[in-house]
Amino acid sequence: MRSAMTSTLRRLFQLTAVLALAGIVVSSVSLHHHYGSSQTNYCDFGASFNCDIVNRSTYSTVLGIPDALIGILGYGLLFVLATFYRTKAETPFRLLIASAAGLGFALYLTYIEKFVLATWCILCLSSLTLIFLITVLSSFLAAGARNRVDGRGVVSDTRKPES
Repeated sequence: MRSAMTSTLRRLFQLTAVLALAGIVVSSVSLHHHYGSSQTNYCDFGASFNCDIVNRSTYSTVLGIPDALIGILGYGLLFVLATFYRTKAETPFRLLIASAAGLGFALYLTYIEKFVLATWCILCLSSLTLIFLITVLSSFLAAGARNRVDGRGVVSDTRKPES
């Protein structure tokens, strides 16, 4: 039974890492277009869907740092946590905090797209979907870890052995 739980946790961490890598790719493409001067054809569906308008608006930076670069760094942190630090007891909670912060930022940017710019960005919506899924996975990991961590912060199997 314990190996099944370990296998499930490993798969959740692996899926989180794959989604984080996808987030890095999406954010990298977005960053490329943020600095680009040519129009993107794949993301221009008229006035309602246009990544160029979103990626080059005044809302595409925070203190001079492109939102897409913040995304790359955030997804990079999630990837590192899900791969190199997955054996640490506090990692599921750190993943949850980091992904929830990323989700909050993505929801803010989605609000800007809907109510301020009145234009949607396919890359941004893809990133929103990825960070939402990572947050859901992190929630499952944190809930599972909460049940397995003893008072000393050590992961343990708290279930009673089957007879």
